[in-house]
Amino acid sequence: MLGRSGQRPCRKRGWGIAAAIGAIALASLASAAPALAQKQGGVLRVYNSSNPPSLSIHEEGTIATVMPMMAVFNNLVLSDQSKPKSSIDTVVPDLAESWSYDDSQTNLTFKLRQGVKWHDGQPFTAKDVKCTWDWVSGLAKSGFRKNPRKVWFDNLKEITVDNDYEVTFHLNDPQPSLLTLLASGHSPVYPCHVPAKTMRTAPIGTGPFMFKDFQSNASIRVERNPNYWKAGMPYLDAIQWTLIRSRPTRILAFTAGEFDLTFIGDVTMPLLGQVKEQDPEAICKLAPTNVTVNLAVNRTSPPFDDPDLRKAMELALDRQSFIDIVTHGVGLISGAMLPPPEGAWGMPAEELNKLEAYAGTVDERRAKARQIMEAKGYGPNNKLKIKVSTRDFTAYKDPAVILVDQLNQIYFDAELEIVESSLYFGRMIKGNYQVALNLTGSSVDDPDAVLKANYLCGAQNNYTNYCNPEIDTLIHAQSRETDPVKRKAIVWDIERALIRDGARPMIYQGNVNTCWQPYLKGIVRKEDSIYNDWRFEQMWFDK
Repeated sequence: MLGRSGQRPCRKRGWGIAAAIGAIALASLASAAPALAQKQGGVLRVYNSSNPPSLSIHEEGTIATVMPMMAVFNNLVLSDQSKPKSSIDTVVPDLAESWSYDDSQTNLTFKLRQGVKWHDGQPFTAKDVKCTWDWVSGLAKSGFRKNPRKVWFDNLKEITVDNDYEVTFHLNDPQPSLLTLLASGHSPVYPCHVPAKTMRTAPIGTGPFMFKDFQSNASIRVERNPNYWKAGMPYLDAIQWTLIRSRPTRILAFTAGEFDLTFIGDVTMPLLGQVKEQDPEAICKLAPTNVTVNLAVNRTSPPFDDPDLRKAMELALDRQSFIDIVTHGVGLISGAMLPPPEGAWGMPAEELNKLEAYAGTVDERRAKARQIMEAKGYGPNNKLKIKVSTRDFTAYKDPAVILVDQLNQIYFDAELEIVESSLYFGRMIKGNYQVALNLTGSSVDDPDAVLKANYLCGAQNNYTNYCNPEIDTLIHAQSRETDPVKRKAIVWDIERALIRDGARPMIYQGNVNTCWQPYLKGIVRKEDSIYNDWRFEQMWFDK
C-alpha cells in the first residue's frame, strides 16, 4: 500500500492514513510560486502583551514566545496554515517532504528537503532533527533550562540518522498523536551547532523570517529571509512586535491604526464592541483558544495537603459567573479537554454534570463547601488566610479577581498576588505558590498534549504535583490506543478521575477574538489552539 512519494503509510485503523493521502498535491502546493494577487512588502506591526521569558520555543509554554518566534522556524511537518483545524488530517509537509510508518507502527521515517540552510548559512541535515528530539526527549543533554514538553516524547526510544536527508523516529509503542504533536507550533527543528543559550536570546532557524533584535520589555523584530526555501515567500518584509502591558492602551493603539494585528485572544467579548465602534472596518474572529482557566492548588504545601480543603475550593466555583463576566457568555464549561463541537476528545456537558464538582446548583455546592470548612474549624470569625497568585497578563488577572471573591464566600481570606510574566512559569514549576489562577494552553486538540504534559507524575507542567500511578497507566494506555473510539473512552475515564481527585479544577475554556485591519490578508485563525497559526509566511498587505 503506497502513499507519499511511493512510501508505505500506516494501515492500522486509519489513524495515519489521512496524513499520507494527497501528499504529492500538498508537497506541490508547499513549493509553488506565490499567487499573482499577493503583494510583496511592508512591515507587519503587532503588539505583545507581556515580556517573553525567553525566545526559545522548546523551553517555554507561553504564547508570548510562540507567536513572535514561530515565524523564525520550520517544523518537520506543520498544521496546514490555511485550515482552521489542527488534526492528523491537516498535517502537511514542511522540512520533511514525506514520511512513512513501518508495519509495526513504531518506526516513523522522514525524508527531508535538500538545499535548506539555517539563517547563519549552515546546511540543514538529518543531524539537526536528531539533535532537536534527543534534546527535547531527554535522550541527550540539551542545555535547556526548562523542557515543558519532554513528556510528549516519552515513548521515543531513539532517533537514527539513515543518511543526511533521512531520519527515523523509533518508538516503544504505537503513538497515533505523534505526527500531530510534531505539527504544532511548539515543535520547531533546532540547529545542532547553536547552543541553547543563544536560542534563548537570538534564535537561528530555517523559517521565513530571521531574528533581528530583542529589546527586553520593549520590542522584538524579525525580518524577511531572502533565501527562504519556499520560492517567493514570505510576502512581508518584517514583523515588528511592541510590548504594551496595558490592555486599554493596546486596544486604543490598534483602533487608532498603530497596529495591523492584535495579540492572539486579546479582544474579549466585552472589548469587541469598543473595537468595532472605534474601528468599524476591523475584522475580528471569535474562536475557542483551547486554553483552560483553572484553579491550581499546591497540594504539597500545608494546609492544602488536606484533600477536603481542596474539595471545598472546587465546590465554591461558580463557573457560569466567570463566563458571564469575563467572556459575556461565550466561554465554555469543560474538563481538561476541549469540549465538542470544536473539540474531538472532550466530555459534553451532560457527562460533566453527573460529577459532584459540576452537579446541582452553585448554592448547593457552596453549602457543601462551607460544611467542609466548618468541620475544619473555619467560619465567619475564623477565615483561612491565603495568597492567590496569578500572572501579570490581563487574561489571568480578570478571572483571578473573581476567584478571590468566590473563595472568600466559603470562609477564605484570599489576597491576590500579581507575578511578573517572565517569572510566573518558573515559580509554578518550582511550586513557589499556595493557590493560583492559572491558564493552561494546549498546542493541539489531542490527549497526549493535555494529559501527558499536565497530569503525569513528575511532568514539568504538572504544577499541582498531582500524582496517581493508576492514572499514569491510563494516560499511557490512551496514548498507544490506535482505535479512536476506544481511545476516547479511556480519555473520558481519565477526565472523570481527574475531576474526582481535584487534580487541577477546570473553571472554563476561553473563547475570544483576534482582530486585524482589512488590508492584512492571508490570516486563518485556528479553532482548536492559539499556538499553531503564526508562521506568517502566507500573510500580505493589500494596500
